[in-house]
Amino acid sequence: MENAKGTQPQYTQWARNAAKIVSMNTTSNEATVLQKKFARAVAILAQLRAPGGCPWDREQTFNTIRRYTLEETYEVLDAIERKDWPGLKDELGDLLLQVLFYAEMAQEAGYFHLEDVIENLNAKLVRRHPHVFANQTGVESADQVLANWEQIKKQERAESLEEIKQTSMLDAVPRTLPALMEASKLGSKAASVGFDWESAEPVIEKLEEELSELRHAIVAQDVAAREEELGDVLFTVVNLARKLGVQAEFSLRSANAKFRRRFAEMESLAAGAKELTNHSVAELEELWNQAKARERKEVN
Repeated sequence: MENAKGTQPQYTQWARNAAKIVSMNTTSNEATVLQKKFARAVAILAQLRAPGGCPWDREQTFNTIRRYTLEETYEVLDAIERKDWPGLKDELGDLLLQVLFYAEMAQEAGYFHLEDVIENLNAKLVRRHPHVFANQTGVESADQVLANWEQIKKQERAESLEEIKQTSMLDAVPRTLPALMEASKLGSKAASVGFDWESAEPVIEKLEEELSELRHAIVAQDVAAREEELGDVLFTVVNLARKLGVQAEFSLRSANAKFRRRFAEMESLAAGAKELTNHSVAELEELWNQAKARERKEVN
């Protein structure tokens, strides 16, 4: 498999060390360094949760920790988007803490152990890469790997559906996902059985229809209808992104970042954030247009 530049991917030092760990005698210094550091992180968290540990950590539950998992995930994305590699190192550690926290609570409750999490991951990686670990032929490009991956996931889900007895195929989409991601996955699930638009153009027509219904709700001053119709608009926009091959979440994050840049430029042009309050709407609009023009000039 090749990377985006068409060159063979190189193993990182970490990956080489990890490969050695599974094949080396545990007395090897290279093998034990990573093991000891990981084991220490697990032990620290266990101590924080134990009697006499940290009151805050001991109070946490699966439900209370969820919000921090979401925050840490977005902080990882933010570090990547800003190419803040030292920051990414810290954020990945914070995200790893979430995994350790859940595993520790699960072990305390008797649900499963951290070893089970790692073993399940190992088994899944091997199972979903038969072209690497089972000598499967005919898988040479990244697109073929993705297609193979999805087919294996589909088989796994079919087996889990029999065990869990889900009433709808959409039950496989977690309701706790961020709304944009959930909408995209729901659309993809429905599309997998043919319930989808043929192209982006009919989605745009549907969007215009939903916008018209939203306008009627606004004119009618129907608060409940406005919320419902706005939801339909957002759901349609997400599906338009899907048909265009665009990730709605990342597209919106990019727009947010652009707004931040341009607003900061407005503040600079106005000689400070406080000065913005002294400008009229027309003057603020002019500052915005100047900020846009400067940014475009820098890009070009």
